[in-house]
Amino acid sequence: MNLSVMPQTETSSRLKKFWSERVVGLVATQFTQGFTPQKISLTITLGVTLGIFPILGATTTLCALAALWLRLNQPVIQLVNYLFSAVQLALVLVFVRLGEWMVHAPPVSFSIPELIRKFHESPSKFMHEFGMTGLHGIIAWLAIAPFLTALLYFLLLPPLKKLAAIKK
Repeated sequence: MNLSVMPQTETSSRLKKFWSERVVGLVATQFTQGFTPQKISLTITLGVTLGIFPILGATTTLCALAALWLRLNQPVIQLVNYLFSAVQLALVLVFVRLGEWMVHAPPVSFSIPELIRKFHESPSKFMHEFGMTGLHGIIAWLAIAPFLTALLYFLLLPPLKKLAAIKK
């Protein structure tokens, strides 16, 4: 479906319906399955934090492992991860530049399409050429992730507790 040719009200109506039924509905049903507001808050928070990890293709595995280890809901964490994929793309360069600044490395010139193309051409050559760049992004993400996780967890907890009270 091409959203660009739909009237604005129809597009926003569909987005509201999707958000209400698919996202909020999925979260709300977790309360009837025995998940606590704390577990749901942690699930969403880790979905966001791990979903913006600056290495493309790694977030699904990271979210799956975190959910297994902490006994969190896989569909919810993967949905949040998926919803934040555009944010991840937008933040890759931010994390790389911040990491370069943190370790005093010279900036490396690249673009996301170029990275993807080079990876498909030769994964080993790609790792040799951009391995340190990826490491710089990871260093910056590691510096930010604990603060982002705590902030999101405690921001999400009160509304989730209210939603849980309504669902009981």
